[in-house]
Amino acid sequence: MTEWAAGGGMAFWLGILAAISPCPLATNIAAVSFIGRKAGRTGQVLASGAAYALGRVLAYVVLAALIVTSVLSIPGVAWFLQTRMNQILGPVLILIGVFVLGWIRIPLPATKIGEALRRRAAGAGVLGAGFLGMLFALSFCPISAGLFFGSLVPLSISARSPVVIPALFGLGTGLPVVVFAAMIALGARGVGQAFNLIARIERWARIVTGITILAIGVYFVLTQNLGITI
Repeated sequence: MTEWAAGGGMAFWLGILAAISPCPLATNIAAVSFIGRKAGRTGQVLASGAAYALGRVLAYVVLAALIVTSVLSIPGVAWFLQTRMNQILGPVLILIGVFVLGWIRIPLPATKIGEALRRRAAGAGVLGAGFLGMLFALSFCPISAGLFFGSLVPLSISARSPVVIPALFGLGTGLPVVVFAAMIALGARGVGQAFNLIARIERWARIVTGITILAIGVYFVLTQNLGITI
């Protein structure tokens, strides 16, 4: 239970980290701009922010569930993971930490959302915000693609959680938009300055996160793979 909770907490934090990284942050700025067009209607701004976050959650859950259930449905793979998961987890965490620190890069191409789809979403109100969340979630930048396929999917497989852990990741990616939507709805000033502050602290958050995950991975390798008692 403790390990599952740790995996869920890591997934949520990785989602936040993905949301405030430079490329995904740009899409979230676009989302906030879309939501802010109705700044005079507080309830609709808040509802649009929540719908956007839920759209991201739905997209990540569906995609991760398809991948994880497909992997776990193969008997040989499922047996291997059941018997060797503790030995696999350490190297996986080390790879996640190394990726988060930027020491390696996953060469996945970024996808782009058509402008026509954005315009259609913009004209559909709260439902459009949810649709926009799904579109932006699936419009992977290299950093978000790496965190999703290189970090979240292995975590979901190790925890055998094709729904909850991806949902926590999705909530993390949508949280900044919900916060800024609330700021807009309440008439708070300095939204632009807040975005700039997030961009500045993202580097340090990524370094601390990467080092922590790397250290946990090394611990698992020493104790589970090499049998060293610590």
